[in-house]
Amino acid sequence: MKSKRTTRLGSIKKGLSKILLACIGLWFLAVLLWTFLPVPYSAVMVERQIGAWASGNFSYRAHSDWVAMDEISPWMPLAVIASEDQRFPEHWGIDFGAVSTALTQQGETHLRGASTLSQQTAKNMFLWDGRSWVRKAIEAVMTLGIEAIWRKKRILTVYLNVAEFGPGIFGVEAASQAYFHKPAKQLTEGQAALLAAVLPSPLRYKAQAPSRYIQMRQQWIMRQMRQLGGQPFLTQHHLY
Repeated sequence: MKSKRTTRLGSIKKGLSKILLACIGLWFLAVLLWTFLPVPYSAVMVERQIGAWASGNFSYRAHSDWVAMDEISPWMPLAVIASEDQRFPEHWGIDFGAVSTALTQQGETHLRGASTLSQQTAKNMFLWDGRSWVRKAIEAVMTLGIEAIWRKKRILTVYLNVAEFGPGIFGVEAASQAYFHKPAKQLTEGQAALLAAVLPSPLRYKAQAPSRYIQMRQQWIMRQMRQLGGQPFLTQHHLY
């Protein structure tokens, strides 16, 4: 006869399994819906908003204005690819070569360098901030999931709409309006490179008052954009 403890443990395991399956089902449904629909909010936006309220900052508002890819200057997707993930059209969500290199080095730059645009999209959309192995493992699974369901162009579109560009500023449209007072469609090559330059740490670096380091990074990104072949790179890989 089973003991009460064994029965209780079995009930807990069943309950946890149901919760896990429900979470997976909700995630899968969200990914399917956002294959076509605009993304209204991301996990990072929710985390920032709750954090602001918890600290008593009730004026903070995590803000994003969804725009389709054809409403974004082609310089912007090219800039983030040049800056963040030049192998984006080629990998299946995880750049194992970059991961291997990062594991042999130290520092935030190397860790971020191993994170593809697909991984950053999965993290921004569904996960919390942090660098634990558990979160990275969940991120990897989710990344492979969105790569299997979404086209590369869709991943890039979602990324550009949920990326954090400053305090309360999410998405390229909100960033373009806040920093340049123009729609994202009108961003120049230099402005796109400047926005991409702050992405590694958008709460530390400021697009509206770029430091010498950000200005140098902006110039480097522009050189990388040209080395990729400029805007034809996007049409060649069906990204715009």
